[in-house]
Amino acid sequence: MEQLPLWFLLLSLVLPRVSLFIAYLTDGLKPYNLHGWVPPALTIVVPRVLVLILIFMDRGFSPWLVAHAIAMVFVYLSAGRQQRK
Repeated sequence: MEQLPLWFLLLSLVLPRVSLFIAYLTDGLKPYNLHGWVPPALTIVVPRVLVLILIFMDRGFSPWLVAHAIAMVFVYLSAGRQQRK
């Protein structure tokens, strides 16, 4: 299928909420038929999970999915660390 644009894949690595918002405004998410309360909830709470779902729906198990999964693990594991003074 591969309908997710390259800008979405690159931007969502660093700014997933912004990329989901821009894709929503440009009708980039229409082919995925996302409806109900789950997509907006995922966008607010854990946007990287929604990006992973979209990539899997678009490309299956691909290098983009692996790259985004690694980014998600890195971000969520490093977010809990306390900073040293």
